[in-house]
Amino acid sequence: MHADRASFPKPSAPPPGQGGTPARFTAPVDAALRAAGWQPGRWDIKQAEGWADALREHLSPAGHHHAVFPAAVEAWAEFGGLRVSPTGPGRRIAPAALDLDPLHGLHMARTLGDLGRALDTEVCPLGAETDSRSLLAIDTEGRVYALDHTGDWYLGPDVDQALSALISGTEPVRLTTG
Repeated sequence: MHADRASFPKPSAPPPGQGGTPARFTAPVDAALRAAGWQPGRWDIKQAEGWADALREHLSPAGHHHAVFPAAVEAWAEFGGLRVSPTGPGRRIAPAALDLDPLHGLHMARTLGDLGRALDTEVCPLGAETDSRSLLAIDTEGRVYALDHTGDWYLGPDVDQALSALISGTEPVRLTTG
């Protein structure tokens, strides 16, 4: 990001599920997450707090530090440590293989700080796309982004929608200066 502000799309409603109640994930996304070890109610707060401590304690040689906040810790507690390997074709692009370990962003404190300033929020690492090496990040509101050599991308208004987009191969939206 090279501007002071960036914009991103408005959230959309989740797709309807069976029986008139919204499904949390589509069947293929649910299957990929479960194959990686996720299940409803998964909550490893001890691991999440360990990552939070590691990120808080890290100081870059130039003096940059990570922001750590509840939305990130909650995402790590539920999805942290998963290595997701989706199968099948994507909707618009190839599905992303994911490693949801925030320490992939340990040495990206300045970059994440810059993105946070552009978005007028704080941003923290969430994990990585293992094939493209994109860094996944989350902000204080729970919105999720990807940062790679081609730009900064908005993945969704929350972790569920971001994971669904990545695993199903939905094309992300490029963050633009406003």
